[in-house]
Amino acid sequence: MTTSLVVPDRDDRAAVDKAISLLTAFGDQASTGVGVSELARRAQLSKSTAFRVLGMLERNGVVERSGTGYRLGARLHQLGQTVYSPEHERTRDMLLPFLTDLYEMSRHTVHLAALHGTDVVYLAKLYGHRTVAAPSRIGGRLPAHTTAVGKVLIAYTPSTAATTRAEPLRALTPHSVTDLASLSDELAVVRRSGIAYDNQESRLGLSCIAAPVFDHRGRAIASLSIAGQHGRFDSHRLEAGLRHVCSAASRAIARTQLSRTA
Repeated sequence: MTTSLVVPDRDDRAAVDKAISLLTAFGDQASTGVGVSELARRAQLSKSTAFRVLGMLERNGVVERSGTGYRLGARLHQLGQTVYSPEHERTRDMLLPFLTDLYEMSRHTVHLAALHGTDVVYLAKLYGHRTVAAPSRIGGRLPAHTTAVGKVLIAYTPSTAATTRAEPLRALTPHSVTDLASLSDELAVVRRSGIAYDNQESRLGLSCIAAPVFDHRGRAIASLSIAGQHGRFDSHRLEAGLRHVCSAASRAIARTQLSRTA
């Protein structure tokens, strides 16, 4: 009788976990490069394992050589671009002048954001003279219910509001809204007022005020916000200016869209 050798299946999940750990280990040095030893330390892998997995990622264009180390590759950037709607790029291009107007009016940090599922994705950001630490970054995402830009978009997008209420609400700070009834009440107020607030809900010490930008069909396609240091940020004083800029942006969007269909 012949006894065959049983070879266990390769644990692909473990390989994926290692690859993801290495990719996230680049951090702020994703474009400049990090050495294998440092990546292995950050990812909590042996150097030999890190070298092997990096070789696999390099063959697939996900990472590339940078001197004696590695940096994120073009393939990963290409994949990242496909995640977001092409409409976001058009929206950003049309609304950047209005984001600039908002910055000139407030001199605070300002954001342009759109919905991506139940998250917000930041399409643009201009830093004010009174810079305050914020978790937002261009291309980055945050749970929409924890941000002013996100809450104002959820309030005017019933399908996203329903999806958000169907999932557990994640907290980023002790001030984040995690109670569904409280969130529903807040969204109702946002729909009546046209303004949403973030009072230390996305990061401690940060306050934001946001308003929507509508298209010619009355859909909230983006939002603009002003951010400042909590306790030193008079959001109510900035409401009128924010409304004015968002109203002008909505009219410009509508004119552009209607001209295309004419």
